[in-house]
Amino acid sequence: MVETAGGGPGDGAAEVLDRPLPDGVRRRVVQIVSDGFGGLTLAELPAQLRQYARFAPNRRAKFAGNAMAAALETDPLFRQRIGEKLREAQPELSGALDSGSPPPAADPLDVAAAAYVLRPAGWVKLVTAAGEEALRADAERADEESRAELERLREQLDRSREQTRTETERLRTELETARKEAEALHRKLRAALSDVKRGEAALRKAQAEMEAVRSEGQAQVSAAESETRRLKARLAETEAALEAGRKAAREGRSVEDMRVRLLLDTVLDAAQGLRRELALPPVSVRPAETVDAVEPGRMSPKDIAARALSEHDPAILDQLLALPQAHLVVDGYNVTKTGYPQMPLEKQRLRLLGQLSQLAAQTGAEVTCVFDGAELAAPVLLAPPRGVRVLFSKPGVTADELIRQLVRAEPPGRPVIVASTDREVADGVARVGARPVASAVLLKRLS
Repeated sequence: MVETAGGGPGDGAAEVLDRPLPDGVRRRVVQIVSDGFGGLTLAELPAQLRQYARFAPNRRAKFAGNAMAAALETDPLFRQRIGEKLREAQPELSGALDSGSPPPAADPLDVAAAAYVLRPAGWVKLVTAAGEEALRADAERADEESRAELERLREQLDRSREQTRTETERLRTELETARKEAEALHRKLRAALSDVKRGEAALRKAQAEMEAVRSEGQAQVSAAESETRRLKARLAETEAALEAGRKAAREGRSVEDMRVRLLLDTVLDAAQGLRRELALPPVSVRPAETVDAVEPGRMSPKDIAARALSEHDPAILDQLLALPQAHLVVDGYNVTKTGYPQMPLEKQRLRLLGQLSQLAAQTGAEVTCVFDGAELAAPVLLAPPRGVRVLFSKPGVTADELIRQLVRAEPPGRPVIVASTDREVADGVARVGARPVASAVLLKRLS
């Protein structure tokens, strides 16, 4: 369909193509634009095509084909410039189109592409006719290719049939030969099976005899191994008992020596203190004067009450630690969670150990701080402070059990003070001769 707008019947610029440009014509148009592209200056090119000015014609047609086709359709000035380049390149074809009589021998696609660019009168018919001609040529070419392919397939089918007949005859001959060979093999197989059965019977008999011999040998070996294991077990028990006896003798003697030596140091320190007491001038102090009582005009009942110490008075702890060879055992987490439970465990330990170090330096007493190992997520890297022994209970052992073990390890007569609010711990250590002190008393003394 051809429409005219704003021109006379012979004005080709007013004609409008009412269908998409055929692919063959479009490729020729893009090639014409690409060929004429290089002859234009940068200022003569539309803005959207200037980036392709340095491209080679083939690359320009490949990467800027859509942009060039769009610019040719929408920009009349650019189409006019490309038309001028086309007239210079193909003057005969351009003149023939201007005269309205395209060359009959020219390629319809070239004629349609040149008409699309130059837009002479009737160019839409030329483009439409070129498209139809291209479709017809494609159909004829496809028909020719189909006929050639059909002929090739027929020839291939005939060859395949001939090959199939030949192969069938060959396979029949081979099958007959194989059938004869199979019959001969069957006869040989039956003879071999008979030999195998006789051999299997002889093998079963030999296996039975060998199994009997093996069973008898295994029984003898088992009896020998049982006796060997029994003797090894007896030997291991004897060696273990001997080593345990030696170890017990060594450790018992070492522990007893340590306990006796520590008790002797305790007695000596107490004797020295007693010696200092006995060295006082006998004329200045009399035994009766050591009795605490109220003398007329010198003391009042209030003074007597002030001298009495409460169980929660930190002075009790000072008196206990002043005893010779005193040993203070601290239930670590019991004390820290009583005094400052809101702090992280690591900071609780560091604060308590720093205060205990100061207490040990002030009193000279032996100080051991016990923490529950079950509270640990990982091994603790800790440098014990001066004067304080730091212990963590092993897996499966609570801090309470470790404290009782420490108290039982001390010799009878040595003053041992245990700081813990746990009633079970306090009662347990009291039964073995230690002196329990509440955690609050130790916290008061440390603060």
